[in-house]
Amino acid sequence: MNRLVRKGIPLVAAALFTSTLAISALAEVRLPKLIGDGMVLQRQAQVKIWGWAGAGEAVRVDFRGEHYQTEASDSGDWSITLENLPQGGPYSMTIRGENTIALDDILVGDVWLCSGQSNMEYPVSRIAFHYAEEFAQVDNPLIRQFKVPQGYDFKAPQADISAGAWLPATANNIQDFSAVGYFFAAQIQRDEQVPIGLINSSLGGSPAEAWLSEAALKRFPTHLEEKHRFASDELIEDIQRADSTRIDQWYAMAASKDTGWKEDKPLWHGADLATEDWHSMPVPGYWADNAEMDGDAEPLNGVVWFRKEITLPESFAAQPGLLELGRIVDADTTYVNGHKVGNTTYLYPRRRYQVPAGLLRAGKNTIAIRIVNERGRGGFVQDKPYRLTVSGDTVDLSGDWQYRVGTAMPTLAGQTFVRWKPGGLYNAMLHPLHNYALKGVLWYQGESNVGRAQEYQTLFPALIEDWRSHWKRATGNERLPFLFVQLANFLEPSEEPQESAWAELREAQASALQLPDTAMTVAIDIGEWNDIHPLDKKTVGQRLALAARKQVYGREDIVASGPRFAAASFDNNRVLLSFAHTNGGLHAGVPADPASKGKNKDTKGSQSLQGFAIAGDDGKFVRARAEIHGEQVTVWSETIPSPRAVRYAWADNPIDANLYNGAGLPAAPFRTQQPKPGTIVPAKTSLKQ
Repeated sequence: MNRLVRKGIPLVAAALFTSTLAISALAEVRLPKLIGDGMVLQRQAQVKIWGWAGAGEAVRVDFRGEHYQTEASDSGDWSITLENLPQGGPYSMTIRGENTIALDDILVGDVWLCSGQSNMEYPVSRIAFHYAEEFAQVDNPLIRQFKVPQGYDFKAPQADISAGAWLPATANNIQDFSAVGYFFAAQIQRDEQVPIGLINSSLGGSPAEAWLSEAALKRFPTHLEEKHRFASDELIEDIQRADSTRIDQWYAMAASKDTGWKEDKPLWHGADLATEDWHSMPVPGYWADNAEMDGDAEPLNGVVWFRKEITLPESFAAQPGLLELGRIVDADTTYVNGHKVGNTTYLYPRRRYQVPAGLLRAGKNTIAIRIVNERGRGGFVQDKPYRLTVSGDTVDLSGDWQYRVGTAMPTLAGQTFVRWKPGGLYNAMLHPLHNYALKGVLWYQGESNVGRAQEYQTLFPALIEDWRSHWKRATGNERLPFLFVQLANFLEPSEEPQESAWAELREAQASALQLPDTAMTVAIDIGEWNDIHPLDKKTVGQRLALAARKQVYGREDIVASGPRFAAASFDNNRVLLSFAHTNGGLHAGVPADPASKGKNKDTKGSQSLQGFAIAGDDGKFVRARAEIHGEQVTVWSETIPSPRAVRYAWADNPIDANLYNGAGLPAAPFRTQQPKPGTIVPAKTSLKQ
């Protein structure tokens, strides 16, 4: 914490000056939350140290043996600039006005802003089990994160955020780091040997327009109008009150009507319960697919209880365990032998519940789950782990479970997410950061804009240019590097070529590469068909690090991009595709097993290219054959004598797409425009990086 010392008042006499201090405190030097102990300052840049004081108050900053003087303006603002700091530290800094503030443990290195929606926000704590050994050994004080509190404001840009502290990447702090941000920082810190600071300003579910300033929103009148509408506190209060009342009433009614509950106590959770009148269904699966679920034609919403009896050996008795229940739609409360072991209130988190020692026993054990489903298809997400693990031994919990409907309920309409409205996140979570000098931006967002790809082609570049304009005015950074992640593969894979809103959004993202100092990380081979939050954040972070080392750190020998479509030559019944970034030649990876629906590919295996589709004059796409010829690919289909268009990885989940370069990086999805016979079609986007 910053140490505050009041100038000229002995501590022993402080109590005698309470009223005087209360008055003088109004003129004391104050700092923004970002300026504090443990901060990382940007090397070789114009680093602004700023704050507030009394009008005309003299302010002095001491840092690394240098002294800086300034005077607060009539409005109380003050700032000084540190020029071209070399990397190093830890250092101390002292700020003096009517009071003195001492800051410690300051590093000079590179500062990266991490922003976007949930896949950037996703904390290490949610994936730590997947990298257990790696995170158990984390202890790197040269990597630090400042987590910006989540909030919104539709009235005006805020001068500061409400809280926050710079924390090092140690065992005590790592769980709250952005997982993508940490893996990026770990790679850069190791390769470039420089301290790394991460400013994590991200919010799950946020659309791009929420991160635009009012000036930028003027290009998007509908969004600007929405922002102005939500500047009304009364409107927000009315919406939130109505949502809260409606949702609370729904849950209260569900609890009161649930046959498995009585006076807020569960009845169907116990180890000993007669279940002869219960039905059964396979888990994982959705009860809407089960014909016995009361014969409903529409998906049943409300409360459904599930139970399963398992027989455990003596070695399991009294031992602690881990109960994994994949993902459940929507909320669950889970019991083992009548005792509650876990509760999750929404559908996205993986269910990983610790079973305490003494709860399991030899012989019969019962697992009971109360599921509350608000809308859509309730049940257990497929292709996830459903198991009980004790001392390394695992019991598979998939298969038939008993179930019984606690109560059916009408569909619960979703709440209004006020925090996602245009401009609100910019004002509260971005504007207060502008004065802080950065090395660059890491951006992982787009899922919430799927379905609006045409708008995103303008919206996303506008966001980049908007942010750059603010940091240029504040810190002099002419072209803030902007590195972003293209959407991962997601949803059920399709057997035949079809239109895809996710593919269109990926194309819109790629169009931003026309802006200078941008780079895109492709992730279509590391997603999960059944999870919008894939576990593999390490590969994402490391691919972003490759892009940063190439684009920002000037490492010319680095291969940072997979193949990028450059041009298509249409000749009779074949299409010859040319690519940039073919470093080491083109290669076909081994497609994922279709049953896995999204596992990583082995890029050193088969030479059979997949993921291509071709269309003739009618514009109907069919699967195409493809072969590698040096640094080009030939595409054709016996059913299309005169091809007019080609697509690659054009799907929500293009799991069969397997074109890579020699560095093992995947090709970006693309589509060609329909040409006249014999013409060459160039790529629409820039091929730099």
